Amino acid sequence: MKHYTKKLKTVLQSKYIFKLLALIFLIYAILITNIITTKSKYSIKTNTITGIITRYKEKNNTLTIYIKGKETIIGKYYINNNLINRKYKLGDKIKVIGELTIPENNTAPNTFNYKKYLYNNNIHYIMKIKTIKKIKNNTSILYYIKNKIINKLNKIDKKGYIYIFILGDKSIIDEETIKNYQLNGISHLFSISGMHISILAGIVLYLLKKISYNTKLNYLIIILILLFYTIITDFPPSLIRALITYILLAINKSYNLKIKSIDILLIVLIIIVIINPKYIYNIGFQYSYIISFSIVICKNKIKNIKNKILNSLYISLICFISVLPITINNFYQINIIGLLLNIILIPLITIVYILVLLSFIATIFIPILNIIITLLEYINNIASTITFTQIILSKINIYVIIIYYICIIITMYKIKYISILITLIIIHTNYIYLDNTINITIIDVKQGDSILIKLNNNKSNILIDTGGLRNSNNIVKSKTIPYLKSMGIKQINYLITSHGDYDHMGWSINLVNNFKVEKVIFNCGEYNDLEKELIKVLDNKKIKYYSCIKELNIDKNKLSFLQTKKYDNENDNSNVIYTELDGYKFIFMGDASITTEKEILNKYNLPDIDVLKVGHHGSRTSSSIEFIDEINPKYGVISVGKNNRYGHPNKEVLENLKDSKVYRTDEDGSIMFKIKNNKLQVETCSP
Repeated sequence: MKHYTKKLKTVLQSKYIFKLLALIFLIYAILITNIITTKSKYSIKTNTITGIITRYKEKNNTLTIYIKGKETIIGKYYINNNLINRKYKLGDKIKVIGELTIPENNTAPNTFNYKKYLYNNNIHYIMKIKTIKKIKNNTSILYYIKNKIINKLNKIDKKGYIYIFILGDKSIIDEETIKNYQLNGISHLFSISGMHISILAGIVLYLLKKISYNTKLNYLIIILILLFYTIITDFPPSLIRALITYILLAINKSYNLKIKSIDILLIVLIIIVIINPKYIYNIGFQYSYIISFSIVICKNKIKNIKNKILNSLYISLICFISVLPITINNFYQINIIGLLLNIILIPLITIVYILVLLSFIATIFIPILNIIITLLEYINNIASTITFTQIILSKINIYVIIIYYICIIITMYKIKYISILITLIIIHTNYIYLDNTINITIIDVKQGDSILIKLNNNKSNILIDTGGLRNSNNIVKSKTIPYLKSMGIKQINYLITSHGDYDHMGWSINLVNNFKVEKVIFNCGEYNDLEKELIKVLDNKKIKYYSCIKELNIDKNKLSFLQTKKYDNENDNSNVIYTELDGYKFIFMGDASITTEKEILNKYNLPDIDVLKVGHHGSRTSSSIEFIDEINPKYGVISVGKNNRYGHPNKEVLENLKDSKVYRTDEDGSIMFKIKNNKLQVETCSP
């Protein structure tokens, strides 16, 4: 037996075995997840699902239920009262009847892909639930405990931080606060991972040592507690990673296997891939694993820095640069202030986490917790107002990611070579000024308009309208701004509102408040209430604005405003913009009606337009046959919401455009026209 144990130790201590295996398993995970598509156990025609409630959330009169049947589906149930939570609990077996739908891909380039996110979590369908029937009450002890925890948290947790650190649920915290954490580059501190596991395990081990000197028994008890913790938080990949790491470290120490820390992390990667290869695409896992890996690689250098402040700064720098490419390709910006915030906030969040655990046990600690949280949020909010440390960086491909990691490894090897990494960031930041491509993107904002014109070499960026849907998620925050940043765009030079209707400028205030805008141009006519609200914000921010202009000259490009008359309705007062870019003719009609079209035909000669942004979302009030025949557009683009209540686009309008290639945002997603080397290319981002 000793012979085999010795032989096992020899294998485990091999210099290359785990490096080779980890590389093989990582390549396997990438290949298997990209080549083999997992299929659902349900059919799209399935209308009845029976299963267990594993998660639920109620917001804006919508109950979202995760139902575990043959596989997990997400159910959406629209309610008119708050009785639903008292009727259904985790672990209850229910039968739901409704309609299954396939989640949509992102319809703007480089933005969050909900379909891919769900697929990587083995969820293929969303159901619009019509009826719910409870079949059986919960019988699981684990769900019973979790229900008790949720009931207690509902009573004691007003700000949502106890929810985050006990259940891993961020939905309770104010969205603006979460956004600021992301903006400051510290949101990863709130994902339960190695730091929290270390604190929890350290506290439990300290207490166990008071009553037991049996190291193996103590480790076993801690592992069982951590396993339970992982179960009640629904197995987040970052926590699974931390749990497996702790188990392997405990085994390594208990049996004196002398496996190096770096090899333990490689074994963790192998186990994670075996459990679920898709975990490697989880951003929480990526942050958690890469930061842990980098700290282990640099542990000798960390030990050699005796000055505590410099030591903390070095660790913060390692954490910051190690995940730089991941941060860039998910948020399209970095914030240098995050380096300092990590030094300040890691100890503060450690205190918050300990107070959360204590507050859950005894509510007497909640007032102290709230004071620390108030301080935490104050620092976070102040830091988010410091904009000069924020660097917007465009999306990068795999080759640039490799270059980044080469520079990062060099920096970790010798910190004095950080100038190489800084140089790369500077080149990346300014690369946009070397790009001679002209981009015109009709952004899918559902039932509304939003058009981005990015001129070559980033000379100017023009946004015509922002879109706006009442009682819906703000697309400017979730789609427009991320898309702008992914293009490397740091500011909008001109925000043009075609007119004052909500579906065209409803989210303009949100854009101005969350992104740099230099100037705003309104249409002709009196300002309506929505426009006056925007003007108040513009005055407060000292942003210049104009109305009823005739043309806009930007370097060698000119935008002509064809509609300068004043009508008695917003649609006819719409800005109609004509421009010729690199020899290609574009016309953007806003919501202009047939009346405006006649005026334009009488006043201007506009034959052979290359791209027409069709007026009024394809309504029959626009795009007359006379107008279409005269301008003869090669491409027609209709910005319209799927299954909209107006019936847009009108069949007659589509018939008028029969000689044009028609793109629709409801079917094609965002439509991008790219002009490079005098050639026009069209790309779509289909749902």
